[in-house]
Amino acid sequence: MAKKVAASKAGDGKGGKKIIATNRKARHNYSILETFEAGVVLVGTEVKSLREGQASMADAFATVDDGEVWLRNLHIPEYHHGSWTNHATRRNRKLLMHRRQIDMLVGKIRDGNLTLVPLSMYFTEGKVKVELALARGKQSHDKRQDLARRDAQREVIRELGRRAKGKL
Repeated sequence: MAKKVAASKAGDGKGGKKIIATNRKARHNYSILETFEAGVVLVGTEVKSLREGQASMADAFATVDDGEVWLRNLHIPEYHHGSWTNHATRRNRKLLMHRRQIDMLVGKIRDGNLTLVPLSMYFTEGKVKVELALARGKQSHDKRQDLARRDAQREVIRELGRRAKGKL
């Protein structure tokens, strides 16, 4: 499991956590059961493009093939100062995890109706990491319940704020 690191200034290269991209739809479409941190195998121009803050996780997903975890459909645009050595924008990228974590993921994915969803990509201590989630897809009625619960919570907070202002 990933250790929590306090956020530092963007791009200082020393510790901290600089978010590159997030998958905002993931928490809406999936129920998150467990999260993992994985390293990503990248080529030089991909890292340079990520340092400029360019990436899209909208269609990204992860799979386990032959005991290795792969991140698929992640879009990292070409580095604009690159040459013929530029990378393919949507190539499959290998994720680095411990063997026991991969074996545990394989077991859980086979047992239940679960999938691996990337939640965010970030720099930590100069290395690119991906936060993966073991998730179960939500049905449309589950999404409606979550929206209703969020709206009710927002109304409660507003009402408490109104009452606190009235007493002052």
